[in-house]
Amino acid sequence: MSTLKEILTRRPVAATIRLTVPAGEARPMPPVGPALGQYRLNLMAFCKDFNARTQKYKKDTPMSVTVTAFKDNTFEFTVKSPSVTWYLKKAAGVESGSGRPGHEVASTIGLKHVYEIAKVKQSDPYCQYMSLESICKSIIGTANSMGIQVVKALE
Repeated sequence: MSTLKEILTRRPVAATIRLTVPAGEARPMPPVGPALGQYRLNLMAFCKDFNARTQKYKKDTPMSVTVTAFKDNTFEFTVKSPSVTWYLKKAAGVESGSGRPGHEVASTIGLKHVYEIAKVKQSDPYCQYMSLESICKSIIGTANSMGIQVVKALE
């Protein structure tokens, strides 16, 4: 339960904005500029902070960002790692999944790839309390729904 001091010091939220921005390439033009500009947020401060936080990722890696804009024109943001589907498509070397998953196989990947993706996703705020095994099962389910077959070992 919140204390009275915490309740009194909370800032009123103007909006919550969700964006997908390439790693290290935030600029004050679309899609970032119009989305944040309408709430009168400091675009250059966001771009510098975002680019600094995502410099360890390769360029053109799509990063999910959730920006919380407050009524006093300040903001906070959290950056999530790229989606599981993006990692699966990169590991399988395909542009998109199968048009008929379960009937057609778009590509195959090994359990080693699934394990590596799970290690990366374990650092996400939503997955940090999940076991590595359950994250791997979730990734395998996503791969199956995309038409990507997971095999024990690739030859």
